[in-house]
Amino acid sequence: MTLWAGRVETSLAPEVWEFLRGDDAELLASDCAGTLLHAERLHAAGLLSGAELEEARATLARIAVEGGVETGDEDVHSAIERLLGPLGRKIHAGRSRNDQVAAALRLYVGDACTEAIEGIERFALAILERAESEAETAMPGYTHLQRAQPVTVGHHLLAWIEMLERDRARFGFALEQARPSPLGSAALAGSSLDLPAAPGAMRNSLDAVADRDFALDYLYACAVLFAHLSRIGEEICLWATSEWCFVHLPEEAATGSSMLPHKLNPDVAELARGKAGSALGRLAGLLAVVKGLPLAYNRDLQEDKAAVFPARRDARGALAALGVLVGALAFDHARLAAASGDPLLYAPDAAEALVREGIPFRDAYAHVAREVRDGGFLPPRERAVHPAPGPGGVLEALVAARLRLDA
Repeated sequence: MTLWAGRVETSLAPEVWEFLRGDDAELLASDCAGTLLHAERLHAAGLLSGAELEEARATLARIAVEGGVETGDEDVHSAIERLLGPLGRKIHAGRSRNDQVAAALRLYVGDACTEAIEGIERFALAILERAESEAETAMPGYTHLQRAQPVTVGHHLLAWIEMLERDRARFGFALEQARPSPLGSAALAGSSLDLPAAPGAMRNSLDAVADRDFALDYLYACAVLFAHLSRIGEEICLWATSEWCFVHLPEEAATGSSMLPHKLNPDVAELARGKAGSALGRLAGLLAVVKGLPLAYNRDLQEDKAAVFPARRDARGALAALGVLVGALAFDHARLAAASGDPLLYAPDAAEALVREGIPFRDAYAHVAREVRDGGFLPPRERAVHPAPGPGGVLEALVAARLRLDA
């Protein structure tokens, strides 16, 4: 029986039931946590006895672990009410599925943010270990995919960590946005029952049941994270080609070909790159859902979970798999040394050597450019293996990155 069967006596057509039914079983544990918070409010108002509260606590803990959503349940909320038995008929007092789902989704998104932050930290630490081991390994730096100036592998990998640290901050912001509680808003205007305010209660009940900004913040953080993982994946794909051969793929994080016996494919990097499209699409999709909705709750918001659930799974999987891949990459030192020994990489040094002799930079640039064009360029006699990559150099940057990640 649906929770609204008292108003609608006629059974829904099977096609309508299937269309309306929520695919939200993944929300079960979060909804149990939110239901317990509401049960505590009912107990504080004298509407649940101490024994009933303890029964609810124990039953909800069991449901969160064992599950129990069935095909006959309209959604996870009705499943919990059914699984609570007679107590379920009391525990819905003073709330609606509108504030119930908003509370559960906020708890879910909060957990997803924490999970993403922890996954980013593990991945960043795996990168940092490789950056430390390759701190002085020279490699070409690129602009426009053309060799530009020499850097080190350690410095390049530290750039990945900088991106991930910004991602960590974005998920931290999304976590804070998910903390306020919509409990007490009920359908849209609260309840006549004298219930205590929920901790961190939102100020406006209409906004509380209609707001999905916190989900958009989470999806935005996921989208930018995958934009970064896509860039990392693309570079690994390039480095692993026979044309570049800067790295050799580990067998525990690569696949073969069903037809070509010699192939070892960077599937982890490729799939992380491919999933960026889905991450971007989920953000755009939910933005399109909420952009024109009148206050307060509308069934359109059921689509929020279709975006958030797979975003969490993809972020968890990609960060873990890329950590294995990056942690086991084998850098080809001979190939890197040959590439970073290209004399043209030191053309900027030659121009700056002329600047130190008092020649204006634009004239020095033109002089070196003519030498390069005419094939007569010779690098400076004393050339740096790599320029100082910002204040302090690579080793100091490695120490600073580890301190930030360990904090």
